[in-house]
Amino acid sequence: MGERGGDRRATYRVQLRRGFGFEAAASLCRYLRDLGVSHLYCSPSLQAVAGSEHGYDVVDPTRLSADLGGEAGFSRLHAAAVDAGLAILLDIVPNHMAADAANPWWWDVLECGESSAHATWFDIDWTGMLDPRMRGRVLLPVLDDHVGRVLECGDLRVERGQDGRLAVRYHEHRFPLSSESTRDLDPEALGRDAAGLDAVLRAQAYRLARWRVGMEEVNYRRFFDITSLVALRAEDPAVFQATHGLVLELLRRGEVDGLRIDHVDGLRLPRAYLQRLRDEAGEGAWMVVEKILGDGEALPDGWPVQGTTGYEFAALTTRLLTDPRGDEPLAELLREMGGPGDVDAEARAAKLQVMAQTLSADVSRLAVLLRRICDRLPRHRDHTLAELRTAVSELVAAMPVYRTYAEPGRAVGEDGAARLQAAVAQVRAARPDVDAELLALIVHLVLDPAARDGDADALDFVLRLQQVSSAVMAKGMEDTTFYRAVALAALNEVGGGPRPFSASVAELHAHNATVQSRWPETLLATTTHDTKRSEDVRARLALLSEIPTEWARTVLAWRGRNAQHRRGEWPDGVMELLLYQSMVGAWPVDRERMLAYMEKASREAKLHTSWIDPSPEYDAALRGFVEALYGDAGFLEEVEEVVRPLIQPGRVNALATALLKLTSPGVPDLYQGCELWTLSLVDPDNRRPVDWELRRALLERSRTVPAAQAWSDEADSGLPKLLLTRRALLLRERHPELFGVDGAYLPLAVTGACAEHVVAFARGAAPGAVTVVPRLVLGVRDWGDTAVRLPEGGWVDQLGDRRFAGDAPLRELLAGFPVALLARQPFEER
Repeated sequence: MGERGGDRRATYRVQLRRGFGFEAAASLCRYLRDLGVSHLYCSPSLQAVAGSEHGYDVVDPTRLSADLGGEAGFSRLHAAAVDAGLAILLDIVPNHMAADAANPWWWDVLECGESSAHATWFDIDWTGMLDPRMRGRVLLPVLDDHVGRVLECGDLRVERGQDGRLAVRYHEHRFPLSSESTRDLDPEALGRDAAGLDAVLRAQAYRLARWRVGMEEVNYRRFFDITSLVALRAEDPAVFQATHGLVLELLRRGEVDGLRIDHVDGLRLPRAYLQRLRDEAGEGAWMVVEKILGDGEALPDGWPVQGTTGYEFAALTTRLLTDPRGDEPLAELLREMGGPGDVDAEARAAKLQVMAQTLSADVSRLAVLLRRICDRLPRHRDHTLAELRTAVSELVAAMPVYRTYAEPGRAVGEDGAARLQAAVAQVRAARPDVDAELLALIVHLVLDPAARDGDADALDFVLRLQQVSSAVMAKGMEDTTFYRAVALAALNEVGGGPRPFSASVAELHAHNATVQSRWPETLLATTTHDTKRSEDVRARLALLSEIPTEWARTVLAWRGRNAQHRRGEWPDGVMELLLYQSMVGAWPVDRERMLAYMEKASREAKLHTSWIDPSPEYDAALRGFVEALYGDAGFLEEVEEVVRPLIQPGRVNALATALLKLTSPGVPDLYQGCELWTLSLVDPDNRRPVDWELRRALLERSRTVPAAQAWSDEADSGLPKLLLTRRALLLRERHPELFGVDGAYLPLAVTGACAEHVVAFARGAAPGAVTVVPRLVLGVRDWGDTAVRLPEGGWVDQLGDRRFAGDAPLRELLAGFPVALLARQPFEER
């Protein structure tokens, strides 16, 4: 341990930021060692925008973040990790950088335009494809109003920098002024001359514009729709070397064991990028990609990585805890509250909405490229730009996964081809007016390298189509539909979604068997910095699928009693339903946290308000509603009455989730603080400070307290979850052969009346560990004759000292503690 290629037992993700940098992470290393993890998993650590809360807005990838402690701080972190026997997994951001004055490459591009040495480093359209006036210029849609009005009110002013050069400032933004345009200018006089400043701005290689212009006309690719994050051309070898030099050096020096690659689907050529990274990093480097897999989708064959960041595992375990019998009743409740009756139709509408709004410029660029292609084909020459845009939009909206992986010289795989054809069929059903031959042409270009590779426009169209498809799925599904189709909010997670509603034990076994055979070092996540609610919130909310009728009665009663707090019809029923679920799932959650969450949820839903078109009336009504509920003591008592009987079974679900993650094929990933009960909502709620001293104290307590006592007497502290985590990880440490690359996965038979409520499996080629967890726990009154058929030999409870053999009764296996972890020898404290 502490060296590259060592034991990859478990990762522990920390969110670094100013105030919690490398020194703070170093202080955790001994605690993490004692908890049993092998890797400290660091959020992006290169130089980001000053004060960044997440590190994904990199301004200089050649430096370790000064905010976090710089090179010296990172060296001390590495030394502390080595001393504790830990290695480091580092999150990197190859797709984009911050479009910020602190980014020297971006500054140079704005100052010098196409003549900049970095002009081709960013994915900028210098040709004026969308607007000939923008040829050779970059659109910067950052102004709150029309540029003339901003000039007139004096919000744009000229200032001299520390280097003596002139720049223009707009609130917190700074932009360079080329030396040619300011050679004979008096800055102070210019500050009083709106027309003169306008003339100077017109002479720059960029155009300052009202922010709304960017939705339709921005001429650089972004991270999704975030104008402040400009996309890099990572496929360019020069860009790759410049942005990865430091990271690769950290790998070569052994200070980093592996990399988590952010947003791989945003890259133009993901496979080629990953192969270049593998070639540079070496075969020993651990590489996992942030790749969101759709239902039934697998990681593309041949990618030179160990796996994904594990979102699919989080989705699967939540579905495993979801009762399929709750599907229709909860869907009916959503409809009664005014929500969508057809999730697929809602998703299509949401995707079309984001393509018409925040991603409009990206779709327009595709339409222009497609028009160039069609102009060379007589049968397609007379399509209007609007027709082309519609065809592209409808096809992208119908895609069930983030993207396909067409590349130069490489055809899309059979699964990708089938999904494309299915998408075409959906478009034909929903929009029969869309030209079938045009759809066929687009699909032909994607599927057949011979049809596109010799045509620059066709190849560019296909590669960009896949990047846009990825952004549309993220913004249309995760950030829109997931806040509308809220029949059971626990399902609406990154890597998951409203459909499918549940998963069977057989599906879990099949998934785990595949992971063991193909991706044994993939990450297994249940909570991350990106999840919309923590694993423990989802575990509690999953219970609602078991009591759908009772929950529906509660919601409708609350809707009636709280009508007095609404302003007319606001807030709408969808937000009200989401609010009730969020309160129940995260209770006790205070008013300020819930106000912040509901503001974000309502604006992401884009039903009555949004980030780009906020409705002050709706926002005020929603805020007033939440405040009124928190001021209503009687209602809060009712919430507590509903939550009280869900707390313990929710914790059982949470322990089941934890043990599945800790013992399934793959490498378990723990998110900061979640070794105790953690009831967090979407960011920034999930980045709240962690009480490390409490966790240290409870870790010490876990060495001596019996598991049964922790569950019966100290459950509220979170000790049972920490104790389970520690013991499972120590078992992995002592017997890596059971769980690692050379391990094996064996589903175990369960018999008896409650067999469908049990998941059981063994690990190891010669089985040496057994996991048994319950599911759908509200449906179990008495385990009765239910039993697990153990592999041959004797088995010792790792959470106690009981011994089992043969058919082990559930009433004995789970007596005293909600889950069971067995091994062929007793647990030995170290």
